[in-house]
Amino acid sequence: MQRILITGGAGFIGSHVADLMVAAGHEVAVVDNLSTGRREFVPAAAQFFPYDIKEEKTYELILDRRPQVIIHHAAQMSVQASVKDPIYDAQENILGSLNILNAAARAGVKKFIFASTGGAIYGDEAPIPARETDPPRPECPYGIAKLSVEHYLHFYHREHGVVPIVLRYANVFGPRQNGMGEAGVVAIFIEKFLAGAQPVINGDGLQTRDFAFVGDVAAANAKALSHPEAGTFNIGTGKETDILTIYLLLQKLMGSPKGPIHGPAKPGEQRRSALNCDLAREALGWQPGVSLEEGLARTAAAFRHRSF
Repeated sequence: MQRILITGGAGFIGSHVADLMVAAGHEVAVVDNLSTGRREFVPAAAQFFPYDIKEEKTYELILDRRPQVIIHHAAQMSVQASVKDPIYDAQENILGSLNILNAAARAGVKKFIFASTGGAIYGDEAPIPARETDPPRPECPYGIAKLSVEHYLHFYHREHGVVPIVLRYANVFGPRQNGMGEAGVVAIFIEKFLAGAQPVINGDGLQTRDFAFVGDVAAANAKALSHPEAGTFNIGTGKETDILTIYLLLQKLMGSPKGPIHGPAKPGEQRRSALNCDLAREALGWQPGVSLEEGLARTAAAFRHRSF
């Protein structure tokens, strides 16, 4: 058993991670300001603190509880929001992370698992699928902020001995994803279909992403928990899928007569993205287990029945 603090643990991915950690018998505390997360997503066995990661009381909480591991998922997640307001994005994703890291250093935290991005960090010049050794050239402030935190993690490792494990996520989808915001195309399409509304594809729909099911991503965090060394790992499937294909698969699953309609492309959006995950398989013993079709079916069923 370990004492684990999960930031963003009431959110989409973080709550699935919290479920796994509680099920494994760990002592779990969750910090989440509920700006996008939901209190009911936090497992009953976890202690919940409705704090913002930028606040002093979050810093004091870490000093008081002295967790052995911090799993950091709290973030501003929208690429489009980061393009519209880079300062806000940096305040949430860089300064908020630094508050957590400063407290971790003072509290003697042994390991820091960071939810970074593989979908936005490599940029359009990277080979497909991108490897961890490919130079990151993020095209948007969201990716820039995540890369900045990765650099800070290396600093805190060198200066304070906090062991960082960076998980660069592909485009994660699944139950509990917020379908009312600007991020998360699978959830957005499903919510539109459920409401009988017309989903709109941004651009031509041929932009590709690597879609990873949330249960597989949570399992990668569990594997990282027992990994003894610092490391950076892509967490995805290695497969490209275009947005138009996602639309058509979901249209069929939801039984909707509404065919694809296209709107203007979004600024700051990458054209192609997929992640090579060989290193995660070799070093962490992790690999994805849920196919795209199965994951979409599970997600559609969960949204339809609200069985989150």
